[in-house]
Order: sequence, then structure tokens, then C-alpha cells
Amino acid sequence: MAKQRGKRWKHVFPWIVSIGLLIYVFNYATDWDRLRAAAVEADVPLFLAFAIADRLAFFVVWALLQAAALRRFVAQVPVRSIIAVRGGSELLRAVSNPLSDGAFFLGLGQLTGGRLEAVLAAALVPGICHFLVLTLQMTVALPFLEGGFDTNRDVIVTAGVTWTIVLILALGAHAAATRSTRIPGAQRVRNWLDRFPLREIRPFFFGFAALTIFDVVIQGLASRAFGVEIGWTELTARIPLLYLALVIPSLGNFGTRELAWAGLFAEFGSRDALIAYAFAVNSVFLVLNVLIGVIFLRRALELLAGVRRARKIGEPTPERLLRDPIDG
Repeated sequence: MAKQRGKRWKHVFPWIVSIGLLIYVFNYATDWDRLRAAAVEADVPLFLAFAIADRLAFFVVWALLQAAALRRFVAQVPVRSIIAVRGGSELLRAVSNPLSDGAFFLGLGQLTGGRLEAVLAAALVPGICHFLVLTLQMTVALPFLEGGFDTNRDVIVTAGVTWTIVLILALGAHAAATRSTRIPGAQRVRNWLDRFPLREIRPFFFGFAALTIFDVVIQGLASRAFGVEIGWTELTARIPLLYLALVIPSLGNFGTRELAWAGLFAEFGSRDALIAYAFAVNSVFLVLNVLIGVIFLRRALELLAGVRRARKIGEPTPERLLRDPIDG
């Protein structure tokens, strides 16, 4: 009974936090008249173009890199199948990021016959590479930030914490790779390290580095189109903090994104203008998540249903069903 209550509380707590954030941001922290006035200053067509490009780029790059990780390290699942499952799961991103990611990884597991390494490869390889790129992004921007420690304490502390995590992981991997190490689980880690050599990981790192550069540029252009001119160095240094804030479960990131933008870039605009910009971005992303989900959901469900039917009749790898003409 205690375990059941703990599980229920674990699922309910994020929604309590999210609803609390939404009530605070939009009922107490926002002057709606000023927010509407700030939105009036926006170049709406230009803002929409940049915001749409940002969301689509993230969807395409993440889907392709996750497909590449799965195909390179686990199984030759067709790219179109992976994109279809990823696209269908985007419908749930309108509700929450963890819910969408969970649906995507569940679908990948079904495509590969329940192979756990498929889910781990698609999650860990891109996830770790993106984490490293964001850490480097903060570090490179730090020397160019004005104001010293007092002004940039959030960036400095976060960079220190993330580099500490990287160092601990690197030392753990090195210890596990040493054949004489007798730490429990070391052999399992060693097997994984053998499967993911650095030369095979490098393309994923560069892929996320390119996405990061694009992200900084497109968010800078989008915010300027909205009438909020944020410094390029500050964007580079603090966008990783924004993504860390978005880890907090929330309904479509509403509430979390607005508070993060208002706090991280307060010196570049009024609180209402920053909240208006973040709210507009969330709204565009919400519509795009629903559209992407609707476009791909039917194909994703058909694909997964076909895989289940094929396995029921004893066909472990339904090649005919999964065959993708672009795979050669």
C-alpha cells in the first residue's frame, strides 16, 4: 500500500507543480494588458517564421540523430518508421515532454522486439551528446559575459555543476574500462563502452553542435522580431539554463518557459515583454506539436499494430512491413 501511494504521489506531484506555476505566472505575475501591449510591438509574420523554423529543426534533427543511433548501434530499423513513431509521440508533447518521450521510447521498444538496448541507444547517445554540447556552450560564452560573478552567478554555478557531472561520469567510465576493476556492474558498463567507441559518437556531437548554433541564432532573431533584443553572448550562455528549467514537468511548458525567460534575460526587456515572448513561443510550439502528431499518428499506430500482428504469427522481424525504400 505504501509503495502504491508513493507511485501515485510520484505521478501526481509534477502536475501539482505545473498547475501551481500556471496559476502564479498567469494570475499573479502577469499584467495581461501590458502583455497584450508588448505583443502588439511584434513583427508577427517574421516571429512566426523563426519560431516555426526553431521547432521544426529540433524535431527533424532529434529524430534523425535518434534514428542514426538506433541504426548504428542496435538494429537497421527504417528511418521513416522511427520518424513516424517520433512524430506520433509529438502529439503528447502538447501535454508534457516526459509523456511524449515515454511514448516514443515505448514505440521504439516495440519496433525492435522489446530490446532494451534500442531504447538506451536512442536515449543515451543523443542525450549525453546534447548535454555535453550545452555544457561547452555555457563554458565558451562565460569569458565574454559582462558583470563578473555577481551578475552571472547562475551560469557559473550551473557550468560548475555540469562539468562536475561530466568529470564523475568520465572517471566512472575510465574505472569501468580498466580490466582489473572489480566494482559491481563494471563488466556491464565495460560492455557498453565497447559498443559505443568515441569515433562512433563524434558525428552525434557535431550534429548537436550545429543544432545549438542554429538554436542561438534563431532564438535571437525570433526575440528581436518580437521586440526583445537579447545579447548574443547572453543567449549562448543562458539557453542551456532554459533547457534545464524545462526539465520541470509542466503542461506544454506553459508557466516554466515564461518564468525562465523573465528570470534569465531580465536586463533585456520588461518582465511583461519577456513573458509575452515566451508565451507566444509556447503557443506556436503547442500548435506545431499537435500538427506534427496528427500528421504522423495514424502511420505510427498502423506500423506498431502491424509489428505486433507479425510477431503474433511468428515473424520476429517483419521485414516486408518495415522495409523502407530509402534504406537500399
